[in-house]
Amino acid sequence: MNFKHFISVSMAALTLLACKSNTNENMSTLNLTREWDKTFPKSELVNHSKVTFHNRYGIELAADMYVPKNAEGKLPAIAVSGPFGAVKEQSSGLYAQHMAERGFLTIAFDPSFTGESGGEPRRMASPDINTEDFLAAVDFLSTCDLVDPERIGIIGICGFGGMAVNAVALDPRIKATVASTMYDMSKVNVEGYFASEDTPSQRQEKRRALAAQRTKDYASGTYERAGGVIDPLPEDAPWFVKDYHAYYKTPRGYHERSGNSNDGWNVIGCQSFLNQPLLAWAGEIEAPVLLIHGEKAHSRYFSEYAFERMTGKHVVGESAKEGNKEFLVIPGASHVDLYDDVAGVIPYDKIEAFFKENLK
Repeated sequence: MNFKHFISVSMAALTLLACKSNTNENMSTLNLTREWDKTFPKSELVNHSKVTFHNRYGIELAADMYVPKNAEGKLPAIAVSGPFGAVKEQSSGLYAQHMAERGFLTIAFDPSFTGESGGEPRRMASPDINTEDFLAAVDFLSTCDLVDPERIGIIGICGFGGMAVNAVALDPRIKATVASTMYDMSKVNVEGYFASEDTPSQRQEKRRALAAQRTKDYASGTYERAGGVIDPLPEDAPWFVKDYHAYYKTPRGYHERSGNSNDGWNVIGCQSFLNQPLLAWAGEIEAPVLLIHGEKAHSRYFSEYAFERMTGKHVVGESAKEGNKEFLVIPGASHVDLYDDVAGVIPYDKIEAFFKENLK
């Protein structure tokens, strides 16, 4: 073992001692990859280790922890997850590593039923359980000796942006929240994209289709997959589908454990979003929230809707601030431009300033 590797292993061991990684004998043993298998390069400015923790449903979650080197004292901490259907080796890990380089202890976690985390059957989603996953991350960070429990924030990306807003509406331990290029998964399931399926008869058609699929799955003993990002890409695909393909289906962002990169969610995986609105209590959020979205993103209206739910202020296509709630529009950026550093538009300086102002 060379000296550099010895130091890395030693730091990982010290992290596990300082933070209460899962030791409950009733928890499943997760199969965690030990080599670096991210879609982004490893930073020399942070120490990286694998940790696990469990949510209140007993599901064991896997996470990558990033700790700034030479950090002293108890640190502010941030839990990161998303996009919806992605894994921690993709966007969430990138955000977490960048924020660790800026002085925060961070974890990027795989939600229940996905990636290296536990939960059966695989590739199911739940507005309740996936919100709970964020709260469980806060449980873990609150009991970590390296963390100041009064300075914990969260970042949700894409569909987990909506989950993050739901989490801060529920848990006052979360002192600041960023939702980047967010989807409201309830809204898109209930209404379709751009309210294209927003009638009672269209929703009833969805309910019938999902009910029939449940019967089919139960009879077969398996869960049919809906498919990830379409591949090969049809010439007439909408431009935002091409945007997804350029990330999930190419070396830029492909990962073998990512549902979006492969065969997607179960067909019935998102059924409960049809009658469980995520942002029902967004108007009662007391903590600061920063919504970030690309000007050209097809999904920008989800952040505009969330901002209005929180503040009562209607905005379209322009940045706005109301009290401690802020909507930041990135000029010219698409939805996927905020997934990685290819376009160079993720506002890390703004995110750092937001958390340093509100986690103090």
